[in-house]
Parts: sequence; structure tokens; C-alpha cells
Amino acid sequence: MEAIYYTLRAVNGDYAELVTDGGEVLSITMFLLPEGADVGSRLKLENFMWELL
Repeated sequence: MEAIYYTLRAVNGDYAELVTDGGEVLSITMFLLPEGADVGSRLKLENFMWELL
């Protein structure tokens, strides 16, 4: 699986709104993201594993 890069755009309660470099939006529970992820964070999803960049 190829890496996908996201920017955490907003936090709405327990959910994070992420946007890819291509503009696609994803809503995901904060529980699945790495500790320390906050608005403006860059994240990488590769092989179903999240990494805070």
C-alpha cells in the first residue's frame, strides 16, 4: 500500500477532519491517530499504520 499524506484540518469532539494533499476529506476518530496529533499536524498513512510527521 502506497503512503497517503494528510493534514489534520479540524477536531470536532472525538473526530478529526483530515485532508489529503489532493484535497480529499476524511473523518476519523481521534483514537486511531498517534498521540500528539492536533490541528495542523501532518500525518502519513501507510500499511494501515498512522505516523505523525
